[in-house]
Amino acid sequence: MLNTTSRNYTGPLQAIIFDWAGTVLDFGSFAPTQVLVEAFKQLGITLTLTEARGPMGLAKWDHIKAVGQMESVAARWQQKFGRAMNDADVDQIYALFMPLQIAHVGEFSQPISGAIETINALRERGLKIGSCTGYPRAVMNTLQPIAAQYGFTPDYIVAADDLKAGARPGPWMALANVIELGISHVAACIKVDDTIPGITEGLSAGMWTVGLAISGNEVGLTEPEWHALNADEQARLRDIASAKLAAAGAHFVIDSIADLPAVIVEIEQALARGERP
Repeated sequence: MLNTTSRNYTGPLQAIIFDWAGTVLDFGSFAPTQVLVEAFKQLGITLTLTEARGPMGLAKWDHIKAVGQMESVAARWQQKFGRAMNDADVDQIYALFMPLQIAHVGEFSQPISGAIETINALRERGLKIGSCTGYPRAVMNTLQPIAAQYGFTPDYIVAADDLKAGARPGPWMALANVIELGISHVAACIKVDDTIPGITEGLSAGMWTVGLAISGNEVGLTEPEWHALNADEQARLRDIASAKLAAAGAHFVIDSIADLPAVIVEIEQALARGERP
């Protein structure tokens, strides 16, 4: 006979698992997109930033392949090379991309306004700070010390190529944080991300998810560019980005990491009521 006794987790939050670019660092998520445009350019293929942003959140090899499969990019590739892009081509672009990304990742990786203060406040609440990223380990080896200088030192970091199981949109990087941080229940975690694959990752791992509409890939503006917009244009872009992240299943959608503390209170209240992600 099936035992239907409730096993809902009703304890406190234990960890927040952050994405990197567009979430904690790099307002607008420019480091990966600008470099990807340059890598394709070296093969004579011009990408728009919108095309480069499309699959953001995936591991970079997968991201490059997904860009190449876009109808617009595939047509330009076919016109130039007389055939469709294949995995060997992806390998070639990835080989061009990697040294460029390592060289330039620090140029775009200043903390988003309020990020360090928010993370410090979360630590004061006793929460562990995990993280995962679409960047490969070679890029993270360069980025981590730069981030540390700004005060971002997560308790654990998973790069996109660290795990045999793979990366986003699967749950494995988020779950690796659960294991390494010693979290007792996945519902005690929040995954914070600016991309749809990152939200899917958190949902697949059984976590609460918070999407960031303004600071990351969906709006794709620098912070000064965002603040230069009038209120009506800000509202229009916010609505578009928020709708995409909500449609992906995000439990909450906020502008940036600076707005996270209020969401933490709501999720802890939901947990106390026996609600599950």
